[in-house]
Amino acid sequence: MTTMRVVQVSRPNGPFEIVERKIPEPGAGSVRIRVDACGICHSDSFIKEGTYPGVQYPRVPGHEVAGVIDAVGPGVTGWQTGQRVGVGWNGGYCGHCDHCRRGEFFACVTGQVTGLTFDGGYAEYMIAPASAVALMPAGLPAAEAAPLMCAGLTTFNALRNAGARPGDVVAVLGLGGLGHLGVQYAAKMGFLTVGIARGKDKEPLARQLGASVYIDSQAEDPAAELLKLGGARVILATATSGEAMSVVQGGLAVNGTLLVVGAAAAMQVSPLFLLAGCRSIKGWYSGTSIDTQDTLAFSVRTGVRPMNETFPLERAAEAYDRMMSGKARFRVVLSIGAMAP
Repeated sequence: MTTMRVVQVSRPNGPFEIVERKIPEPGAGSVRIRVDACGICHSDSFIKEGTYPGVQYPRVPGHEVAGVIDAVGPGVTGWQTGQRVGVGWNGGYCGHCDHCRRGEFFACVTGQVTGLTFDGGYAEYMIAPASAVALMPAGLPAAEAAPLMCAGLTTFNALRNAGARPGDVVAVLGLGGLGHLGVQYAAKMGFLTVGIARGKDKEPLARQLGASVYIDSQAEDPAAELLKLGGARVILATATSGEAMSVVQGGLAVNGTLLVVGAAAAMQVSPLFLLAGCRSIKGWYSGTSIDTQDTLAFSVRTGVRPMNETFPLERAAEAYDRMMSGKARFRVVLSIGAMAP
């Protein structure tokens, strides 16, 4: 076989197109991955709608990639054909800029992003820089692994760097694609986990995921309820509502942190509240390939899994619309190649 199917976007706000392309060869420092599954993330809208600066079209989206290395480019060490791997948002790093020299690989000036600055995983094959590749544990099916490359990585990596200790109150705002994973990770890390969402009907899910406490933000003041627990050491804000973040921040304990991973447009902040309790508001970038590898390993050991809806590659447009509708429970995944663990 010399050709492959890809789903591309040829212009901003253009349709998804299924086309045939020649299977590419990996260049120096890169590997070729036979894609088995690729998650569909809200950030894929940057390509579909043309809101990410400097995108060159046509572009193949997709940064929640799970597959198998089937070719290795010149100069690559540590990777070989047949290894099960994944690729996330971070598309590798140069290793030479000042940020890389300080170990801040996520801030590399090259700014490589899988599926944005180079073609991603809505395809049967893709090329990835070796520095972007994470090893997938045995026994983890590709469809389950794919969303962990972004949604899982973002929530896991944020929580493990948040400064909370086992037993601390950690709240997760939102129980969607990010939040349903955040609650699982928080519970498995030993935090007193609080799920916050709109509606009493979300409580069974929150408790099923591992929350010890559920707060219905429609019926209760979430900040007041958190203060009854002594305040939250960390509030992981996964919802994309600045208003919801503004309301809940009053539930932070002294030295507490509102950790933002949901891309809301704006929120209100009380400087006096922050000053009075040494509280902080912080954003968190997803992570690099080694962080992804840690996420996958922890997920396998503790049983954290995404809840997915799967679609074949040829239904990518339908799958994308399902994700954008907000009705998916909870991640949408394209099943592309062999799905065996």
